[in-house]
Amino acid sequence: MEPIILFAPLLGAIIAGFGWRLIGEYAAQWTATFLLFLACLLSWAVFFSFDGETQQIQIFRFIESGTLAADWAIRLDRLTAIMLIVVTTVSALVHLYSFGYMAHDENFREGEHYKARFFAYLSFFTFAMLALVTADNLVQMFFGWEGVGLASYLLIGFYFRKPSANAAAIKAFIVNRVGDFGFALGIFALFFLTDSIQMDIVFESAPELAQTNLTFLWQEWNAANLIGVLLFIGAMGKSAQLILHTWLPDAMEGPTPVSALIHAATMVTAGVFLVCRMSPLYEFAPAATAFIVVLGATTAFFAATVGLVQNDIKRVIAYSTCSQLGYMFVAAGAGVYSAAMFHLFTHAFFKAMLFLGAGSVIHAMHHEQDMRNYGGLKDKIPYTFWAMLIGTLAITGVGIPLTHIGFAGFLSKDAIIESAFGAHTGVGTYAFWLLVIAAMFTSFYSWRLIFLTFFGNPRGDKHTHEHAHESPMTMLVPLGVLALGAVFAGMVWYGPFFGDHDRVNRFYGVPAHETVEAGDAHGEEAAAADDHGEAAADAEADAQGEAHAAGWTPGGGAIYTHPDNHVMDEAHHSPAWVKVSPFIAMLIGLAVAWLFYIRDTSLPRRLAENQRPLYLFLLNKWYFDEIYDFVFVRPTRWLGSALWRRGDQGTIDGFLNGLAMGVVPFFTRLAGRVQSGYIFTYAFTMVLGIVILVTWMVLS
Repeated sequence: MEPIILFAPLLGAIIAGFGWRLIGEYAAQWTATFLLFLACLLSWAVFFSFDGETQQIQIFRFIESGTLAADWAIRLDRLTAIMLIVVTTVSALVHLYSFGYMAHDENFREGEHYKARFFAYLSFFTFAMLALVTADNLVQMFFGWEGVGLASYLLIGFYFRKPSANAAAIKAFIVNRVGDFGFALGIFALFFLTDSIQMDIVFESAPELAQTNLTFLWQEWNAANLIGVLLFIGAMGKSAQLILHTWLPDAMEGPTPVSALIHAATMVTAGVFLVCRMSPLYEFAPAATAFIVVLGATTAFFAATVGLVQNDIKRVIAYSTCSQLGYMFVAAGAGVYSAAMFHLFTHAFFKAMLFLGAGSVIHAMHHEQDMRNYGGLKDKIPYTFWAMLIGTLAITGVGIPLTHIGFAGFLSKDAIIESAFGAHTGVGTYAFWLLVIAAMFTSFYSWRLIFLTFFGNPRGDKHTHEHAHESPMTMLVPLGVLALGAVFAGMVWYGPFFGDHDRVNRFYGVPAHETVEAGDAHGEEAAAADDHGEAAADAEADAQGEAHAAGWTPGGGAIYTHPDNHVMDEAHHSPAWVKVSPFIAMLIGLAVAWLFYIRDTSLPRRLAENQRPLYLFLLNKWYFDEIYDFVFVRPTRWLGSALWRRGDQGTIDGFLNGLAMGVVPFFTRLAGRVQSGYIFTYAFTMVLGIVILVTWMVLS
């Protein structure tokens, strides 16, 4: 069953990409979509039937060179099962949605075949993402990692005639290569120290890595912390965290289904999945996890501030994605990996729905994306309105405080905020306050999107508003399915993800062996107490129990938390004001958005004029693009121009052209003069040569 889930999208990509000329474009689209729905159905079957015990399913021999052995195998555990349903569900619905959205695309000429190619790219991306999340070793994971990078490049630049789309695709590709270089260095370091890239061996070696130093960049570093940071650099690029985040908003140049598939629910969560997958290593890398918490919280705050003033409907949701990923990293860095996966799981539903809902609005408004030209669409596109309203209720965290009743984001996001507080560390407190503020900003810009789009008087082109219409059923059905997830996913799965600690452990297949082994050791030593003394037996038993509990062991479950990690328990016992603070922040954001965009619509303009520098600072995304242009792009272009003009043209071309057009013709002319055509001249030259040869031989 699992191999079918993995390779069905690849088969769909091959058929749609190469076989559409034989079976027709329409048949190719449906074939790829059917195979995705098949993979989706089987993924849900695996998720519900999985017992939590880790399994390795061998597929074929992949790479073998010296001590490096990388088989293509499926690592099936709870993390894999979660990611399977997230990836295949969103991808299948996006495939179906694309039938309506891509039916008549103005970016392609009449009669130009683009649909089968688009579906092939979608299916190939899904295969690469599944290869990533099912990987049993780091080389296979890196293969999928680079595969989704290639697919994102193809999909972001799908409108290849648009210069902005091509530039965005190149930007995404280059920025991700920076992060991937860090990921590759982390894999190299693990292989260097453990002589393996198999996850089980790496996980078992984590305690030893924590006691090892490694020389890197002429400095001594703790190996576990260094490798943890290097792996996280790869996650920073793929999950668009601060510093390597600049590609994500520009990626909105691709078709809207691409935004929903890649930049909302699947590819950008690969970094979060990586950190959770490597939890046995990160539990022994406190400096790396502290760095993850700080950067995740800062990213959540940064992206939320930028989202306050964006006017493109897709860019608002893109910065929202960037912010929500920061939340997930805070939970993972705090050691509550189940909370990070909980938000990843629920976020997939409501964020994909928001992107697809935005695509429905864009489709209704004839590809207008500026929210300032919307307004009054609630009655024009009612199904889209209700879907986006549900998505907004989910992402802003609407629910009943101090209960487990609420929309998906209410439960998963609050779990992360409580975990940050429960860490009881300086970085945890820093993250807690930034996440609460980010929650307030999230509420504001999310309701701002709803009010500007669906309420008030129509703005912009009058003809476009008059002809606005609801999307076809192929676009509305995915919205309805995702709406169910946005409403119920948090309440249904709160217990397995963030409920009682024992229940969470059972869900993730974590055996309760620490107490058992310690008890066994106590029993064995107690039997020998007559000979060695009861006190010595107890001490030895405690030592054995602690040694067993210190590190991950084979079959230790999908995630690992150190025995000293009590953050989840502390989060459950957070004060009431901590649990209520995200809800209060949500109400403040909602009230301010209502005041600005319903009660008095002149307030935003007046505030922007009064606080012009701050407004421009946020509108220009903290000037990260301008800074990078000044620090990296311009010097690189200057260096390239100098090497081209002085190196290529001046030195290389100058030398070759000078040799070919100066030196060679000069000697050619000299040689031409020797060729007089007279026999006596040649005879004299021959005699002279013989004389010189004989003289040299005699003298020598």
